[in-house]
Amino acid sequence: MRKDFGAKTWLYPMPVFIVAAYDENGRPNAMNAAWGGIYTDDVVGICLSEGHKTTRNILATRAFTVSMGTADFVTTCDYLGIVSGNHEADKLEKAGLHTRKSGHVNAPIIEELPMTLECELVSYDPDTCHLTGRIVNVSAAEEILDENGQIDPTLLKPITFDPINHHYLVLGEKVGNAFADGKKLKEK
Repeated sequence: MRKDFGAKTWLYPMPVFIVAAYDENGRPNAMNAAWGGIYTDDVVGICLSEGHKTTRNILATRAFTVSMGTADFVTTCDYLGIVSGNHEADKLEKAGLHTRKSGHVNAPIIEELPMTLECELVSYDPDTCHLTGRIVNVSAAEEILDENGQIDPTLLKPITFDPINHHYLVLGEKVGNAFADGKKLKEK
């Protein structure tokens, strides 16, 4: 038996993206965005309304970063989602976050969040609020790298948003091997 809920914005996992950009004066701002993901090989797509300070910053500078929200900074990530840069100019400072300029795009990297996509704006549709950006670089702090120099999700501890219960959930438990486990069924 199944229960119907109708059309909802429910999907698992829903990433917790922290999107950051500079304003016209070089002041960084960031927001929490859950509606997004990889769009094509080197493009990320995110739904951001035009009223957000961060969206206006991206449209002005044509660059932004996307950091993964993490379990270690869940309270900070939530704060970035409930406080508007339109009303709080010192939002990042009040959150206790520090930024540095990306070496690849004109956008801030949040030092405390250990994985960041550095992006150039490709397009923005104000009717659908769909923003796309070309990923120029992915940077990661050394403390989340494994012995082979690759990002270890158990060290990153990325969080997802549960849109039904309004919880944040941590990812990390390995349950299988991609492009391998399904071969067992192919051999039958």
